[in-house]
Amino acid sequence: MQPAEADPWIASADAALLVRLHGDLPLVDRPFAAVAAELGLGEEEVMERLSHLLAHGVLTRFGPLYQIEQAGGCFVLAAMSVPDARFDSVAAAVNALPEVAHNYRREHALNMWFVVAAESPQAAEAALRRIESETGLAVLRFPKEREYAVELRLPIAKAVR
Repeated sequence: MQPAEADPWIASADAALLVRLHGDLPLVDRPFAAVAAELGLGEEEVMERLSHLLAHGVLTRFGPLYQIEQAGGCFVLAAMSVPDARFDSVAAAVNALPEVAHNYRREHALNMWFVVAAESPQAAEAALRRIESETGLAVLRFPKEREYAVELRLPIAKAVR
């Protein structure tokens, strides 16, 4: 396989794999084996291709999406304005909390964005207050008000050359 950064196009087998996996992983004991059989690949090759796509930034994440509110939980998107000199130490403090799902640096006045996932809105708020207390910085809260779904289907003829 060619490294993804060497060429803006992806291999047709990778494009077919992405299209096949988008929104529909089989609920069986060995889902990658089932997908591999459908695509005429080996289970190990499917897993290697996914690892390669993740390692080279073609995919940034591969995993389930949960509607935590259905279980009584809460997601909150949060942002902070962190001085550049403190960014790494603040990121370490934020990332140390088990409620923090992921953290992104942005080129913006609000340069740190992260998601807090907790078992209740009260627990999410407690985690956000802890971050403010430990860092001395304000946390802006953007709680999820409604669910949006964006479907991305890659037309293979356009995704590969």
